[in-house]
Amino acid sequence: MSAVTENLSLWFRQFHPAPAAPLRLVCFPHAGGAATFYFPVARALAPGVDVVAVQYPGRQDRRGEACVDDIERLADLVVAELRPLCDRPVAFFGHSMGAMVAYEVARRLEAEGIVPIGLFASGRRAPSTRRHETVHLRDDDGIVRALRELSGTDAAVLADDELVRMILPAIRGDYKAVETYAHTPGRELTCPVHVLIGQADEMSTVDEAEAWRRHTTGPCTVEVFPGGHFFLVEQAPAVLASLRARLADWRTNP
Repeated sequence: MSAVTENLSLWFRQFHPAPAAPLRLVCFPHAGGAATFYFPVARALAPGVDVVAVQYPGRQDRRGEACVDDIERLADLVVAELRPLCDRPVAFFGHSMGAMVAYEVARRLEAEGIVPIGLFASGRRAPSTRRHETVHLRDDDGIVRALRELSGTDAAVLADDELVRMILPAIRGDYKAVETYAHTPGRELTCPVHVLIGQADEMSTVDEAEAWRRHTTGPCTVEVFPGGHFFLVEQAPAVLASLRARLADWRTNP
């Protein structure tokens, strides 16, 4: 896997750079996740799509930095670094917490006149739908139990107590960001939104995913896959096929 590409901000990673690609896909990780989660996506979509993955503070090579535990603040920080990457048509993909960050980043860019060609919101209910969740207030063992229940973290990682203690501050901060987020009504998106959801996702019902329609004046489509919260790993070929088709459509039908 590549290190930070030359002239690329510390906030972003390119694992399969595609400088000649006609469009760029910026990917936002889930709570506790890192840019490397999108290595397979970059490999699958290059060279036709230049995939850039966001690296939040507090994990991997940014482990020494404080985690940002507020979605709005995180979006502000990403936007400040992302503008130079909007030199070609750009789409966003975010899974779970990443969908919320991607949405808030898109809102900010649209307010500046930079309109993404589309947003993929994966594994996350609509911003205006709320649940009372307090995982970030649990003790360390309680947070680890939550990770096991979602099956999104490698079991070998969760079995390594030293490694778990190392990554827990970022995970707790991410959960706090998600669970304390409150949607601020106002200007919504104009770009198309494609929602991907697992049929058995315990973090979002299909109805809650359908509510994304409230958040764009553009078209909004919902695609349901077999599986739970991390259906995109279980159904990777189908998800990648969906991304390719939707990106091609957004590029030719802006």
